[in-house]
Amino acid sequence: MTEPYRVIVIDDDPDVALFTKTVLEKRLAASVVTLADPTDLIEVVHELDPDLVITDIEMPGVSGLDVIASVHAVKPNLPVIVMTAHASLDYAVTALRNNASEFLTKPVTSADLVTHVTRLVEEYRENAKNAPQQQVVLAIGAHPDDVEIGVGGILAAHSAAGDLVTVLTLTRGEREGGIKVAWNESSASAQQLGALLILEDETAGDLRSDPAIDVIKRVVSQIKPTVVYVHSKNDRNGDHRAVHEAAMIACGDVQTIACYQGSTSTVDFRPNRFVPIDGFLEQKLKLLACFAADGERARYLDADIALASARYWSRFAGWVDCEPLEIVRDASIVTA
Repeated sequence: MTEPYRVIVIDDDPDVALFTKTVLEKRLAASVVTLADPTDLIEVVHELDPDLVITDIEMPGVSGLDVIASVHAVKPNLPVIVMTAHASLDYAVTALRNNASEFLTKPVTSADLVTHVTRLVEEYRENAKNAPQQQVVLAIGAHPDDVEIGVGGILAAHSAAGDLVTVLTLTRGEREGGIKVAWNESSASAQQLGALLILEDETAGDLRSDPAIDVIKRVVSQIKPTVVYVHSKNDRNGDHRAVHEAAMIACGDVQTIACYQGSTSTVDFRPNRFVPIDGFLEQKLKLLACFAADGERARYLDADIALASARYWSRFAGWVDCEPLEIVRDASIVTA
């Protein structure tokens, strides 16, 4: 039996959204989620894993062209239909140049809607069969900026390859400004990656007990990662070691677990895989720049540290720039 089409519809006009949803559900037996605005779009994309997005081009405070960019940052090949009541050649050309799959003028007939959705979803699914298997990536850090320091380049490469990336941060850290600053900085980094951010503040000061394990287990159950990146046990920071230990318990069924070099890793950190990040180092530097931009900046966030580290580890692999990993489990190949 063919799996139902999964479609996200974004339109601030409730009548248009309801019409589109009703047609697709009744004519195609599709599973449809409607959004009045794209605020929660990335989270819904991660949860639904849609075959298609349909969006209005003009909404309060946001453009359908911005929606296309956000969607393709997470799923580069996902088809997007742009609809508008303002039919003009300029609108159509702009939309198609921004990688819209179709440009439709409202009102759209039910027959046309069904035809376009069927064609685009079937093409997308057929292409997906022949594409490399998509990785579901979970990067776990004790504090904001931990995963960007350790695997920022690898995560950027995963995202560029169309893999689904989630960043789980277990505490807000001790930076001035508390949870608000932690969220603003971390979400800015996650947005650049096209990643889903989960920032847990409940475990603050309690990383050495069951709450951290429970949080990681819950996230693993929700997203079902194929690859997990986490702190190394070879680290002088107690929070980092505690998160490593919690992840080892919570990620027992994950195919691949790899530990990254953090800002406080010790000389006992012994990588056995060196992943090339050529072409992604510049993006890693932009991720690091999201943190402590307006306050006192820790030395380990400096660009020259990241550059020197990437160049140093490349000597073991023959690439220009690398990030090192300690492989704990490798039931599949870690790719980036």
